[in-house]
Amino acid sequence: MKTLDPGLAAHVAGGLTTLCRCWRVDRKDGVIMGFTDHDRDLAFDGVTYQAASGFTATSIEDQLGLAVSNLDVQGALSSAAITEDDLNAGRYDDAAVTIFLVNWQDVSERVILRSGFLGQVSRGTLAFTAELRGLAARLDQAAGRIFQRACPWELGDPHCTVDLTATGRYGAGTVTQVISAFDFTASGLDGLATGVLSRGRLVWTSGANAGLAVEVKSHSAGSGMSRLSLFLPMPDPMSAGDTFTVTAGCDKTYPTCRDRFANVVNFGGFPHMPGNDFALSYPNQGSGNDGGKLGG
Repeated sequence: MKTLDPGLAAHVAGGLTTLCRCWRVDRKDGVIMGFTDHDRDLAFDGVTYQAASGFTATSIEDQLGLAVSNLDVQGALSSAAITEDDLNAGRYDDAAVTIFLVNWQDVSERVILRSGFLGQVSRGTLAFTAELRGLAARLDQAAGRIFQRACPWELGDPHCTVDLTATGRYGAGTVTQVISAFDFTASGLDGLATGVLSRGRLVWTSGANAGLAVEVKSHSAGSGMSRLSLFLPMPDPMSAGDTFTVTAGCDKTYPTCRDRFANVVNFGGFPHMPGNDFALSYPNQGSGNDGGKLGG
């Protein structure tokens, strides 16, 4: 049950109300956006809630347990608010959302209806729909370490400790030719052997995709020129002259950790775990001088 402040409670009890809903979106990159279903902009807590956003929501229904609630938010793709390129670039992934019930005649009278995070987002030609997951949904996610052969750490993180700024593990390049939405050639990566950047992290420093990051699928080095292939296409087309930084990658296997990075002391996997064949095996009758038969 929501507890209303005295002013809002008195307003609601009065019968004739001037209520609207406001949505605050806090993206991971620090951008804060506000939307409202009122017919004019509202402002409070330093955020302006735009009226001309086409932002609406389904009815809110709470339920027991950790299941995802049924609330969806819908909106029109607008160049002034939420754009298709921003959605494709993942700028709204896991963004924090707060929904307020507000008296638009006195915005100090308000209450938080729901707080959560954006989940699955589906896009159409002219609009999008986003699932709003409650805070309790975090408790429904697996946590802790998983016993597996592969290493769970990210290359260069505090668990791994590999220095990605060392020579041969870092490069700054410039696109020389775009081959496809996934592939391009680049200069400036001399000294990085073939495969070093495979599964590495590439961050664009100029061009239409500046500031965005993507994982490298494969890397081959040539004389003065390298070819990179990405796992996913960028939201905006790549162009010759675009610059980027890129760090080495790791396939998270024990041999790579040992031979390429000499870092087995920090390897987080369990390479000597018995496989399914061993776990499901059963004892066989041993063979001896009697031809493997038991008895005397």
